[in-house]
Amino acid sequence: MIYTRLQDSSGISLDAMKKQFFKGLKALGKRERVLLIPPDITRLHGLGGTLAVWAVEYYQEAVKAILPALGTHVPMTEAEINTMYPGLDHNLFVNHDWRNDIVTLGTIPASFIEEVSEGRLSYSWKAQVNKLLISGGFDLILSLGQVVPHEVVGMANHTKNIFIGTGGAEGINKSHYLGAVYGMERMMGRADSPVRAILDYAHTNFAADMPLVFALTVVGRNSNGEMVPKGLFLGDDRACFDEACELSLKVNFTMVEQPLKKVVVYLDPNEYRSTWLGNKSIYRTRMAIADGGELIVLAPGVHTFGEDEEIDRLIRKYGYCGTDAVLKAVTQNDDLKANLSAAAHLIHGSSEGRFSVRYCPGALTQQEVESVGYLYGDLAQAKAKYITDSTVEGLNTDAEGNSYYFISNPAVGLWAHPDRFENA
Repeated sequence: MIYTRLQDSSGISLDAMKKQFFKGLKALGKRERVLLIPPDITRLHGLGGTLAVWAVEYYQEAVKAILPALGTHVPMTEAEINTMYPGLDHNLFVNHDWRNDIVTLGTIPASFIEEVSEGRLSYSWKAQVNKLLISGGFDLILSLGQVVPHEVVGMANHTKNIFIGTGGAEGINKSHYLGAVYGMERMMGRADSPVRAILDYAHTNFAADMPLVFALTVVGRNSNGEMVPKGLFLGDDRACFDEACELSLKVNFTMVEQPLKKVVVYLDPNEYRSTWLGNKSIYRTRMAIADGGELIVLAPGVHTFGEDEEIDRLIRKYGYCGTDAVLKAVTQNDDLKANLSAAAHLIHGSSEGRFSVRYCPGALTQQEVESVGYLYGDLAQAKAKYITDSTVEGLNTDAEGNSYYFISNPAVGLWAHPDRFENA
């Protein structure tokens, strides 16, 4: 059921959102052992950190642990915790180790994967979560985060926060690969997808007894271009997710009138340190970019490819070489076969030759960038050209009179041209 909801596409004040959040928590009844599962710093603008701070204020000492949904990401630093969860006791935080600290709740049969993948794949799927969810004796597991279009699952959050955010290597690898092979352009911006289907299956069949409750935000830009809350939905089933998705598509989805010939995306260095994260610039804009177009990525904080040492090695080894080459490499190489999330990422990070990708990183060399299949650009020159006092979100014109489309943060939405979205 849904315990509380608040939505306004023009924007909601934080005070109103907090009151509604507390109203929803009150409706849950008294809880004595609470686990919070918020996002990490890579979801800074989704207000999941704000919800975590409020939850600790509400439950006080009943909050026994905070487990950021890292997935494959590196643990948060002390400084990142202070930024995202100001004032919270660092002793509450537990790092998720996706390769070791997991338990398997159940296994989805290969026949189900065959069905949802339309015959593209045939393997079983383990529903894995961090062992703390099972061993901690919690009477409330409160999952916090933003619903927004997503490349792996269609729309982010809800059970993704649990089975991927706190999931294990096999569950993460196979779910990412399922989405990539099925086709991310067929899924992005859609509440239902093959990956969502396996997450729903796992929730219904293996986690029904878990005291899971989801607090979901929708965040978008107001008329001044500022990121503000647009919705809050708190519930224990899929209904809260579906309502959040409906609102997210209204406020996070930009349909451009014509395919864009040049797109410039800026990656905030506080959020984006790798191409694993920064390739949202590709995922979220690909359906808006014209054939033969150009994507320029301004990435001052990017200094590596993978968030994980082994995945970084695989990206450097195989590069963003396109779907056909990646699928072939998976069949021929055990290291890639054992890390299917890396294989999926390589597919996601390729334009399939349809448009060029020029990375302008803060701390990767030209040789490194070009070795994985991208063009290289000088960051200082690109910033001087594309980020000026007159730059706005959307269409701009540079000093030479050439038009470009500017996006200051690809994580906050999805951009598409109607023909490509509707025919995906």
